[in-house]
Amino acid sequence: MKSRRSKATDISQKTKNKVWERDNHCCVICGNPYAMPNAHYISRANGGLGIEQNIVTLCHDCHNNFDNGDEETRTALGYKIESYLTACYKDWNTDNLIYKKYN
Repeated sequence: MKSRRSKATDISQKTKNKVWERDNHCCVICGNPYAMPNAHYISRANGGLGIEQNIVTLCHDCHNNFDNGDEETRTALGYKIESYLTACYKDWNTDNLIYKKYN
């Protein structure tokens, strides 16, 4: 049985489909068409929701660098992703991307 937080941070197939279309079927960092819409901007470990405003399409290399690269690389990629999401959603706000147990 999954917890509410785990369910909230999961990415539904519907969300993946919307993100895939929004991101033009390629990595939003490098343009690689061999990419998947499964990267959280705010990580699941930090309560990042599985909603389209928090999910981007990344190729394996960019996703790995964003999750596991050195601090400078992670910061640079995070800035690019944030800029991209801000351009996609006028009301984009990181406060709306995090699971809150008590609203």
